[in-house]
Formats: sequence, structure tokens, C-alpha cells
Amino acid sequence: MALMDFIKKQFIDILEWTESGDGTLAWRYPMADHEIQYGGSLTVRESQMAVFVNEGKVADVFGPGMYKLTTQTLPVLTYLKNWDKLFQSPFKSDVYFFSTRQQLDRKWGTSQPVTIRDKDFGAVRLRAFGNYAWRIGEPKLFHTSVSGTRERYTVDDIDGQLRALMLQHISDAVAASGVPFLDLAANQVEFATQLKEVTAPEFAKLGLVLESVTVQNLSLPEELQKILDQKIGMGMVGSDMGKFMQYQTAQAIPQFAQNAGSGGGGVVGDAMGLGAGVALGQVMAQQLQGGLAGAHPAAVAAPAAQAAGLKPEEIMATLEKLGELKAKGILTEDEFGAKKAELLKKLV
Repeated sequence: MALMDFIKKQFIDILEWTESGDGTLAWRYPMADHEIQYGGSLTVRESQMAVFVNEGKVADVFGPGMYKLTTQTLPVLTYLKNWDKLFQSPFKSDVYFFSTRQQLDRKWGTSQPVTIRDKDFGAVRLRAFGNYAWRIGEPKLFHTSVSGTRERYTVDDIDGQLRALMLQHISDAVAASGVPFLDLAANQVEFATQLKEVTAPEFAKLGLVLESVTVQNLSLPEELQKILDQKIGMGMVGSDMGKFMQYQTAQAIPQFAQNAGSGGGGVVGDAMGLGAGVALGQVMAQQLQGGLAGAHPAAVAAPAAQAAGLKPEEIMATLEKLGELKAKGILTEDEFGAKKAELLKKLV
């Protein structure tokens, strides 16, 4: 009787897998010294698939459902073993269960900036991060190319490879979209769509389906972000150089206040620099406008009236600035002399 009980234990009549929620993707049913009872049952739950492997070859793949294991339900295995239809002996095969649930909220992100080519900025080093979701779509392909004969294969075992695939195709996604960085950053949904389209084929080669991709943030390194902020500021004032100089002056006010508080030149010195900057900005703005209208470079002397309301210390600071322009060859000796004489009259 004990011998019969021992023999019966070697036959498996029910094959099933209850997922434990620990991230297992593939699980091999323990078959050591066991054979599957002919006519036994196979239960494959929703979000699962089962694969029969015989002598190293994938024989049959089963989707969700309950199956009675006979020569009718195992046609490929029957062919491999050359069984007669009436052959009803127990058989030995490896059975692998696969979870086909979506693996949600998988993170991806650039540990280092990725260089892309942009229409507005040229070469740009881009940072990005977000999440994605995927699932096993073809368990046979996943078994032969990824999980193999391992007893257990988990999400963590493949997570690094999938993140690398996401990052590898960021440049391709930007190129495929043809959208400048500024527009791309404002439309992260479009970027996510492009990233999914260019990456999905690589997932498919592993038997996986890339279900969704989201982008949570697109950003530039700090030094490029400063340039972008300046570009945005210029865009806000448009082609009005006078307004741009006012914008620049407003940007400089906090720095002047900081210098005054730390003893770096005092309030008077900062005020002189600020006043000179405003006056010089007005001179340059009108010079540029005159140049666009076809005026002679000597028109730089025309804005002299703008300095009529300047204080003596501001006039002296302006003269110093004009002297620097002359030294750099921007102003001629005659232009500088005329401007100097006009400003000095204001001191009388």
C-alpha cells in the first residue's frame, strides 16, 4: 500500500499557479521526479499564460482557461513524441507559467544629460524622467530570449535593461517629432507618444508590449537654463531695445542692492552705475534704431538730449562708458569729442 502511495505521488493531475504579488514574471512548475497524469487538468487564470517545454523545445502555449491534458489538447506535444491517439501514459514536460499583467509605474530617467540636436539651440543636453507600463505579450518569445530555464524570473531582473531601452531612444524620439525643445517642453504628451513609438519595437523583440509612456519633466542643465531665461525675457520685450535695456536694468537692481548691503561700492556708486547703464542703454537703443533706418553712424550723438536730466555724477559715469566705446573702436574720435562736449555743457 505504501508503494502504491509513493507511485501516485509521482503523478501530477492538477497544474496551476497562484501569483504571490512579488513581481514574478515567469515561474517553472516543480517537476522533479514527477510526471503529468494523462487527462490531468491545467488551470490558467486571467492575466496568465502557460508554456509546455519538451526536451528543450516549446511544445504548446495555453491562454486563460481550464484544460484537460490529452492528445487533443496537446497536439504539438503529441506530434513531438509521435504518440498514437490512444496512447494514455503519463508524460514528463516542463511547464512554465507567465504573468501577463501590466507592470505599472516603472521609472525611467536620465542619470546624465542626453545630447540632442535642437532647431533653436543647436546641440542641447537634455534631462528627462517619467514612467512607463509594459506586459508580456508573447510568452514563447519571452521564454526563449529572456527568462529561459530559470525557476523564477522577476520584474527586477529585466528592469535595468528596459530603462536602458527607454533612454537609448530619447534622441530618436526628439528627432522623429521634429518639434523644438521649447515646444516639446510645453507638450510633454506629444514627446511621450513619440518615445513610445520609437521604443515599442525594441520591447517587442523581447516578447513584451509597451503599453504606455508618460513624461513628467523635461529640463536643461543650469547653464543652458539661464540662457533660455534670457531668451524668454527678450521675447517678452520683442524688438524694442529701449524696453530690453529697462528689462536688463530691472534684472540688475537686486545685484546692486546686494552689493550695497555687503559694502561693495556703496549705494552712491551703485546708483551711478545704474544711471550710467540706463543712459548708455538709451544711446545704444537709438543708435541701433537709427542704423536700421539707414542713418549714418554719427547719429550716435543724436540721443544727447536724453541725458539732459542726468545728475553730475551720472554724466561723469556716462563719459567713462563712452570712453570705453571709443577705446574699443565703436565710436570715432570726432563722435566721442562731440558727445563729450555736449555732456560737459550739462555740468556748467
